[in-house]
Amino acid sequence: MQTSETLFSTADLPRADRPIRLGSLLFTMVEPRAGYEAAYNRWYERDHFYSGCMIGPYTVSGGRYVATRAEKAKRLGSAAMDLSKGSYLALYWILDGHHSDWDAWAVRQVNDLHATGRMFKERNHIHTSFYNFDAEFNAPGSAMPIELALDRPYGGVVAFIIDLNPGKTSTDLSALLRARDLPGDVALTGSPLPLDPTSPKDVPVEAGERALFLSFSIEDPKAVWDANYVPLVQAIEESGIGRIAIASPFIPTIPGTDTYTDQL
Repeated sequence: MQTSETLFSTADLPRADRPIRLGSLLFTMVEPRAGYEAAYNRWYERDHFYSGCMIGPYTVSGGRYVATRAEKAKRLGSAAMDLSKGSYLALYWILDGHHSDWDAWAVRQVNDLHATGRMFKERNHIHTSFYNFDAEFNAPGSAMPIELALDRPYGGVVAFIIDLNPGKTSTDLSALLRARDLPGDVALTGSPLPLDPTSPKDVPVEAGERALFLSFSIEDPKAVWDANYVPLVQAIEESGIGRIAIASPFIPTIPGTDTYTDQL
């Protein structure tokens, strides 16, 4: 048996050797309705972030991000999604091998929160989906494991949702990205997993084949958007893999404050 002293003598630990591995994730992009922005933010950070996900078994970590008008001005995408919507993004990492366990708990928990009046009606889900973790990418010289990405105070995160062309998969996207030097310190690709049919009905079921790319940026992603992320959008679309439904920078929320709620 390898000791922890030996295992962690290097920072660049292969995924297969990591005791804690990301297996799947919840991606939920939401728009509070006009007049409820501050109340939504308070409800989410003080109740739902924890009661809806973080206290569940096999939750590895969670993070909250926001796109203000400044971030939305940078967005790119097709007509598949309204680029003016989706101000808040929450991400949750789920332990490898336990997606079905986590999902079963989450469905029971959220249905109970609905029944006890602890949900928030004045909001719209813009894109909420589970994604399987497919591949990890590091910047040159970075040994950052994706498992720690939500715990590190990055400048922000960039999300691409890609509508795949017929016959294309997340594997094709990962191969394209593997051949490039990517922006961001650490990134991942993911492929969608089905929602439980007993999930609350306020979460829309989406059709079509999609892939996800998440990139964690040391800098404020707006500062490197034009130079680093716009060319990547172009490369993905020119490759024939698919069309960008939305490409957006997000910055971290500031817990315990109403910061940004008046800038959406």
